Amino acid sequence: MSRLVKKSPSLCTDLPLDNTVICNKLQLLRQLLKSCFGPTGRLKQVHNNIGGHVVTTSTSSVLLPAISSSQSFINLIKTSILNHVSRFSDCGLFAAILCLSLIEQAKQSGLSGSVAIGVNKHLLGLCTSYLQREDCGCKVKLDFCSSHNLITLASSIISSKPACVLTESEVLHISKLAVQAFLLTVPCNSPGDVSLGQTVSISVEGHPVLNSAVFPGLLVDTPDDLCLDKSENQHSNPLRLVLFSASLAGDLSELGDGKIDMHPGVDTDSQILDQLLELVKRVVKDEVKVFVCQKVIHPVVQQYLKRHGVIVIERLGITLMEPLTQLTGAQPVATLNTTIPAKAYGKVKDLSILQFGSKTMLHLQPPGESSICTMILCHRNETMLSELKVACQKTEHVLRLTLREPSALLGGGCTETHLAAYVRHKSMKEVTETVSALGCSRTEHLRGVDGFCRSLESVAAALEHDGGDSVMDLTHAHHWTRPADVMKEQEDSSGFCGCGLMESSPNQRWTYLNTNYQEFSPAPLSGGAAVQPRVLDSFTAKLNALQVAVETANLALDVRYLIQDMN
Repeated sequence: MSRLVKKSPSLCTDLPLDNTVICNKLQLLRQLLKSCFGPTGRLKQVHNNIGGHVVTTSTSSVLLPAISSSQSFINLIKTSILNHVSRFSDCGLFAAILCLSLIEQAKQSGLSGSVAIGVNKHLLGLCTSYLQREDCGCKVKLDFCSSHNLITLASSIISSKPACVLTESEVLHISKLAVQAFLLTVPCNSPGDVSLGQTVSISVEGHPVLNSAVFPGLLVDTPDDLCLDKSENQHSNPLRLVLFSASLAGDLSELGDGKIDMHPGVDTDSQILDQLLELVKRVVKDEVKVFVCQKVIHPVVQQYLKRHGVIVIERLGITLMEPLTQLTGAQPVATLNTTIPAKAYGKVKDLSILQFGSKTMLHLQPPGESSICTMILCHRNETMLSELKVACQKTEHVLRLTLREPSALLGGGCTETHLAAYVRHKSMKEVTETVSALGCSRTEHLRGVDGFCRSLESVAAALEHDGGDSVMDLTHAHHWTRPADVMKEQEDSSGFCGCGLMESSPNQRWTYLNTNYQEFSPAPLSGGAAVQPRVLDSFTAKLNALQVAVETANLALDVRYLIQDMN
């Protein structure tokens, strides 16, 4: 069939970074993300122009998917950042701001794309090798014998999500719960390969945040009329449990695909019900005390089970199937065959009913050690609760990353300023060898280094949203913020740096960020200091975010043409 409308030619954009429209969109995206960065970041409300759900957030994993763009160049950067967030959960805004700053600095420097890419690759190598060294000045070793640094790491993540709207005491409470839940998912006495458990989150709207709690085991929704007979449960043997993944509603559609031969006049519904009753009679005979189904259970079947003292839980949902199998050792039954193998049954140690607001939940406790726990999250309204749930999920993932690499990086912008000072000093020492290896001039190399370091410093400066100034001390290269009316040489003896490790002193020298200063080697902090950092970032997540930011910026700098099909 011939086309009714003539096919339009594709739109080709040459050198997209020279295109004013694209550059303006990149700058707008950078300003938008910078304004969300850190504990005092500004919230964003995103909605489409025809209504629908309104998203209020400052979290990259929520904000970036909510922002749509018709510009493929923008979507390239956005997809790269979201891929990092999906794998590491943290440092999405750091990666995005650094990436966009590197692109802007490379454009302003006047360097060719190949030179800027080469310098960025070289400096990324300097950063990663330094961060992985044992004597790195911005890395902190995590001691799992103490929960202090783990709580600090969790608190840094949760407090950086202002849409959660938490007080200091609430941040501390949620941080302790997150660490408690994380530790409960790590098996203690499991021989061989260790398999981490799960934390199941349940949201309760309209209650104070301080009512949030963590429970070992699993909490599931249950009917309000459930009444436990404690005399049945107060014995030494665990309670037997059976779990069905097949529907027990008695519908023909649940019997599977294929042809069904039906004799005239036969009541199929009653036949299926009879088969279900035979099934549950077998279950009762096997002394099952807890009957769980992922889907729906026929009312007659429920009535029969309850009459024989069996606790019935239906509509469990697919998300709780895996945690329940891990908790109880049950194997989901996917057939209506009346013969259920003994190994399919699971066990629970005890049952109890918990009430949280309008939610009535049944607490299933494991017969032995289990790495399944349930976190009840409470907050005053739906928006805050949704953001808090996301923050806790990200925190759990970041804490798990510490098992792979038990380290953290100094937060509050101190890692960024420390890295910038280190890169400037290292580059000046090795400028001759680097220029020869990269095949560029000394001036081009210095421009590239300056743009890279300014990009790192701009990420630290993005933490300030109240009109203050961002400065760096010229000894340890930590990041500090000061009110705008404080003079450069004026000292604040009670002030601490961004990570909280250093307190200002009268003999310190300062420089404003993104200004020229004499390069220096950042001095290490004394190892005997009793002061602990107040803000920590995930080592694994930030290291990968640094790599993603530089590699994505280099990819953007290397794009020569954008070809868009207009049909």
